[in-house]
Amino acid sequence: MSEEIKVIKPYTGQEESEVKNLISPAALEVDQNYIKIGDKFAKTLFVFSYPRFLSSGWFSPIINLAKLFDISIFAHPIDTALALRNLRKKAAQIEAEISEKESKGFVRDPMLETAFSDIEALRDKLQQAQERLFDSAVYITIYGDTLEKLNELEEVITNLFESKIIYIKPAIFQQIEGFESVLPIGEDKLAVRTPMNSGPISSFFPFVSMDLTSEDGILYGINLHNNSLIIFDRFSLENAHQVVFAKSGSGKSYATKLEILRSMMMGTKVMVIDPENEYKNLCDTVGGTYFKISLTSDQHVNPFDIPIVPKGEDPADVFKSNILTLTGLLKIMLGDMTVEEEGILDRALTETYASRDIVPSNPNFLNLEPPTLSDLETVLRNMEGGRGMAERLYKYTQGTYAGFINQKTNIDINNRLVVFSMRDLEEELRPVAMYVVLNFIWNVVKSQMERRILVIDEAWVIMKYPEGASFLFSLAKRGRKYYLGITTITQEVDDFLNSPYGKPIVTNSSLQLLLKQSPTSIDNIAKAFNLTEAEKNLLLEAGVGQGLFFAGLKHVAIQVVASYFEDKIVTTKPQQLLGEEESLV
Repeated sequence: MSEEIKVIKPYTGQEESEVKNLISPAALEVDQNYIKIGDKFAKTLFVFSYPRFLSSGWFSPIINLAKLFDISIFAHPIDTALALRNLRKKAAQIEAEISEKESKGFVRDPMLETAFSDIEALRDKLQQAQERLFDSAVYITIYGDTLEKLNELEEVITNLFESKIIYIKPAIFQQIEGFESVLPIGEDKLAVRTPMNSGPISSFFPFVSMDLTSEDGILYGINLHNNSLIIFDRFSLENAHQVVFAKSGSGKSYATKLEILRSMMMGTKVMVIDPENEYKNLCDTVGGTYFKISLTSDQHVNPFDIPIVPKGEDPADVFKSNILTLTGLLKIMLGDMTVEEEGILDRALTETYASRDIVPSNPNFLNLEPPTLSDLETVLRNMEGGRGMAERLYKYTQGTYAGFINQKTNIDINNRLVVFSMRDLEEELRPVAMYVVLNFIWNVVKSQMERRILVIDEAWVIMKYPEGASFLFSLAKRGRKYYLGITTITQEVDDFLNSPYGKPIVTNSSLQLLLKQSPTSIDNIAKAFNLTEAEKNLLLEAGVGQGLFFAGLKHVAIQVVASYFEDKIVTTKPQQLLGEEESLV
């Protein structure tokens, strides 16, 4: 039997020397204003002047600058007893100077008085142990491939600091000491320090995160900055609208289904337009209503239904608004129309309703049975100039698409969760179906004010059409008055933002959730949401369920999390779904 023998060598210090030789540069060229390390030029700068006040997060724009540099921050504690003695002497000197100027009849000096009040306030806080005093130092070493690029970066850094009324200088004839002070060895060899109490020095912390934890609302996820919970009530903002942008497979539908599940627990009613049957399991689990929209479905929505007139509104105005909504729908169905055709269509719609005695002058028109698309086709065929439009409507009334929206409404959405599925609907009909369903939902929302959320998955489908985008934008503008929060979800970010109504919808949404993005769309996202380079990199490298969560002016990095049972309800991963099916066999 062989036995392995381990030889233990005594420590001689040679190992440390070998490590230093391994990581040290081959050569170092030193100039009065820079050093050259191999092929790189480096220059160390130090902060020597601060304003009277420092705001939290002032360091973030510099930290997030997409350039190559190193930063070192030192905070050397000062003995409180010594600091109090020095402050007492300084206060006495300033007080004596003020008294001397007063005795000579000079005009009061605000700078001296402010300095005296600041010293006295600091003495009180030090005496009560509310503050500590430190000698602080901030050093920055910048790098460049050439001296020109080094000087350009220095100018950028200097301008950023000066915009905060903070001033920096290069360490002339002390570049070696400056470079060593920035190395991760914790040695302050440059020793350019500024006395500062713990309040201002805490603002040096570069990773500032807003706190989005409130007593009301639902859990959206974990704050990646400080591991706190992001608990928020979307209805507490000026509007409850939300946009969700993410590439396929990044967890946008997963996060939305979690929000739906948790919002329902708070008494919120939810309606969903589902393009891929992703919400069926959730709907079945909570006992919701699931409507299948397709050419062979038994469930129908008649776009000619007269909406219920809300309290305080004129029925004639509601009728005219319904005519305009139908015009938008028919423009999507019929395609490009001339000005003459638009006029003919407007007259045909009015006559179609009049054929059923539905006119604003009839006080009982709200109780009459509405017409259908076939009635409009008949009217158009008998109107001069309307036959061409009637022929284009034929496929929706008697042709391939017959039965889709040419039937009486036979659905009821009086449930806490209602899902409209469009997976089995032809691609060409999806924009039409989304428009019809959105209008139907909007009429229900106006009829009775309740706390509701409307989720529109793959919203870019309807945003491709000007009439659809305009209608969706109108919902976003008016939904707040009816206690409605709209969630628009899309993976086609460029199509959405390039629409004339895309950016207004984003700006009219108080909540935004950005998950993993593709490199091709990140620039548009960064421009629309004013992202920093660090935030752009976060979205490019984010894992599933990770991203940025915006709530009003606050935004944090988020990790969407679910409990075990929530995950079973909302997941759409094929691996998990197949595993569950196999376990049931």
